[in-house]
Amino acid sequence: MTVRKDVLITGASSGLGEAMARKHAACGANLALCARRTDRLIALQRELSAAHPRIKVEVHRLDVNNHDQVFQVFRSCREALDTLDRIIVNAGVSHGAPIGTGAFPANARIMQTNLVAALAQCEAALEIFRDQHSGHLVVISSMSAMRGLPHLTAYSASKAGLATLAEGIRADLLDTPVKVTTLFPGYIESEMTTSGDEPTPMMVSTEKGVTSMMKAIEAERPQAKVPAWPWIPMGFVMRHAPLRVVARS
Repeated sequence: MTVRKDVLITGASSGLGEAMARKHAACGANLALCARRTDRLIALQRELSAAHPRIKVEVHRLDVNNHDQVFQVFRSCREALDTLDRIIVNAGVSHGAPIGTGAFPANARIMQTNLVAALAQCEAALEIFRDQHSGHLVVISSMSAMRGLPHLTAYSASKAGLATLAEGIRADLLDTPVKVTTLFPGYIESEMTTSGDEPTPMMVSTEKGVTSMMKAIEAERPQAKVPAWPWIPMGFVMRHAPLRVVARS
């Protein structure tokens, strides 16, 4: 299997992105970490550089909704590390509200960030990979992409669109050295998933969830529901259950 030693991660200042950065650093990868909150990126850079002095850790401020900046930052990261072997499109937002309840700005922001901005990241990544004739694109979708969900309608639609985008890219690159992985995380503890007072059923720790994600990433699987239990069987249920059942879950 190809060794991926130079890795770019967006949304790396918190949550799953931060945890994936730590996992890659522990494996000896050089990192380009991108997010809006540079104070947190710098703190993470210091932590990882101290723990793993042989790796290089670059940090770049990036607002993924600034599409010109996406291309500029990705190119800068490639120059800083000489190459980029893996790019993880992770930056995203959640929440939203039922359609038609006056929450259009919030729902539009979700679609813009999770889908249009993800397209910009994929375009910038594939420009680099096509030029290198190699690379591994990883996109972080969600189990919410399996069906249209109440209260999370814009979010589930954005993540379904992202999964379809990644599949189309994969189809375009079949039998080439460029690989594409789509991850569908279930409930993994992070800043995005722990805002409520009530515990979420089937929630797993960040450590367990990201360990499962990393196994799928390192295997360069085309798609993976993570963690596999219970999300592989749950994915089947979500796909095939009557909408009324899905809506009550």
